[in-house]
Amino acid sequence: MPRWFFPLLILTAIILAVEIYTFQAFKTVSKSKLVRFLFLIISVAIYIHFLYVALTYDRSNGQTPQFQMAVGLLLTVLIPKLIIILVLFGEDIYRWILKGVSAVSNGETRNLPSRRKFISQLALGLAAIPFGGFIYGIIQGKYNYKVLKYELSFDDLPEAFDGFTITQISDIHSGSFTNKNKIQYGVDLINEQKSDLLLFTGDIVNNKADEMDNWIDMFAQLKAKEGKYSVLGNHDYGDYMKWKSPEEKAKNFEDVKDIHTKIGFDLLLDEHRYLEKDGQKIALLGVENWGKGFNQAGDLEKASSNIKKEDFKILMSHDPSHWENKVKNNDFNYHLTLSGHTHGLQMGIEIPGWFKWSPSKYVYKQWAGLYQEFGRYVNVNRGFGYHAFPGRVGIWPEITVITLKKA
Repeated sequence: MPRWFFPLLILTAIILAVEIYTFQAFKTVSKSKLVRFLFLIISVAIYIHFLYVALTYDRSNGQTPQFQMAVGLLLTVLIPKLIIILVLFGEDIYRWILKGVSAVSNGETRNLPSRRKFISQLALGLAAIPFGGFIYGIIQGKYNYKVLKYELSFDDLPEAFDGFTITQISDIHSGSFTNKNKIQYGVDLINEQKSDLLLFTGDIVNNKADEMDNWIDMFAQLKAKEGKYSVLGNHDYGDYMKWKSPEEKAKNFEDVKDIHTKIGFDLLLDEHRYLEKDGQKIALLGVENWGKGFNQAGDLEKASSNIKKEDFKILMSHDPSHWENKVKNNDFNYHLTLSGHTHGLQMGIEIPGWFKWSPSKYVYKQWAGLYQEFGRYVNVNRGFGYHAFPGRVGIWPEITVITLKKA
């Protein structure tokens, strides 16, 4: 018996339970056979569409927008249904308690109380919130660019760099793009910040270098007075698709690195550059991708060679798990690390300055925004583009602007 049989059987049972529970809510609220029929037809159609796309998915083409849309539609209908299940399951507990109390007090077994219409209406009403959020996220949310600004003070920042501004972008994922006007708006918004330095922290493509072909001219428009620098992300290595040969994969990797030159970025591969102003300097370092549990290509020691411990240092490292595991406790003192990678899972709840939550926090200790430990900072950019899910819900695409101040 194939290894996938029992997992598939369990998954099928879960989906059936989800659909049965959700159908109960519609059945309680509406007596219309048409409403029930439409519910069943739409649910079945989305599952069939997803299975068709998944079964015909060719890994040699990488993750396509068609595959992403199939995932998006499935999540759009499935997550609201989970909300319905939570509410109805809570009501079922109540109904069984009533039945048990009746049996104990009266000494007789009564039928399970009927499901209340109000509870089903409440469940559907609550489910409508994430449903609407996902629809918005797919249509518009993925282009809802936010400029987040931070001011960081350091005792040992060279005085010439007091007020120096850095714009950080991350996770472009050009293979997911479908709307040139919206992407142009994002590029223009980056340039509007007029920062001294522009830093890109990896994942320029989903898998293949040619995903960027239609966007090179647009991203070449990016400007910064003191230069543009970049590093690689985990998706830039081509590890998530099937290649015809190792040579083809290696050629693609070289082509991905060439993209950075074409759009005017200096790609740092375990290297550093000194930025100078008025005879003073700070060190900018960039490492290849280093992620906990996979693809640990980055060599921090190599990037730091010929840099002095007392130098003020800015490090670009795509995956924030690098900061957590290798950087923040390092005696060499990396003042500011810039990362991306997590996308904040592209979904969650965030009220700026007060509250933020995403399932991403259960995977990454630093998953979105600015964090400080031991007087050292890491900023985890939520990403410019999107991947896997073709939208954003509550966690918006980000352009970060950081101003360095002399304390």
